[in-house]
Amino acid sequence: MKLVRTGRERGIATVRMDSQTNRNALSVRLVAELRETLARYGEDDTVRAVVLTHTGNTFCAGADLGAPPDPEAFVALMREIVTLPKPVVARVDGHVRAGGLGLLAACDISAAGPASTFALTESRLGLAPAVISLPLLPRTDPRAAARYYLTGERFDATEAARISLITLAADDVDKALVPVLDGLRRASPQGLAASKELVTATVRESFDQYAEDLIARSAALFASAEAREGMTAFHERRDPAWVL
Repeated sequence: MKLVRTGRERGIATVRMDSQTNRNALSVRLVAELRETLARYGEDDTVRAVVLTHTGNTFCAGADLGAPPDPEAFVALMREIVTLPKPVVARVDGHVRAGGLGLLAACDISAAGPASTFALTESRLGLAPAVISLPLLPRTDPRAAARYYLTGERFDATEAARISLITLAADDVDKALVPVLDGLRRASPQGLAASKELVTATVRESFDQYAEDLIARSAALFASAEAREGMTAFHERRDPAWVL
C-alpha cells in the first residue's frame, strides 16, 4: 500500500503523507515515495504548485526510529523541495516533531491550524537537529532556534509563526490557504520558478556548504551509545539514564 496519496485541483497537486501506523514518521519507504512524487510533479507542466499535507493528527513524527532513512536520502528529499521549480506549500493541522520540522522549513509557504504543535526533540534522544538545520537555520529566528534546539520544548502554531518556522497560523487552515493558492494559480510558471530561486538562495547555499558535514554528524550521533540509550528509553516509555 502506498504511503503517499496524491490528487490535483486546478493546477494544484496535493501530496498527502498517509503512514498513520507510525504517525507519518520518516521511514526509508516514505522518504523514497515523497522524493519520487515530488520529482514527477516538478516535471509536470500542468502543475503550478504542490501542497504537502497529511492524514491523521500528525503531520510528521520525525525519523522512524525503527527504520530511519539514510541521512543522505533525507537531505536529498529536503533539497528536492527547496529546488523544485514549483512552490511547495505545507498544510499542517497536526503535530510536527524533529525531522518533520525539516520538511516544513524546506517548504516555501506553510500554514498550520490550532491542532498543530511543534518540538525539536532530538536533544532528548541523544541526537541533534543536524541535517534539518540546512533549511531550518536560514529561515528561523536564531534566538528561538537556540531555545528549542536545546530544550526540546513543545510550542504552538502561533509561536511557530512568530519565529518564522511557518508562514501563518490560522483557526481554519484551508480557508487561510485559499488566497495563497489563488495567487499561485495567477502566477506564470516562469515567474514562479524565477521568484523561488530568489527566495531560496540562502537555503540552497546552506545545502551546498554544510550538507556533507551535517550528514556525517547525523550518522555519528545515531551510532552513539547515548543515542542508543535515548531511543531505547523512548521505545520503553521511560526516562533515559541522563535525566536529572
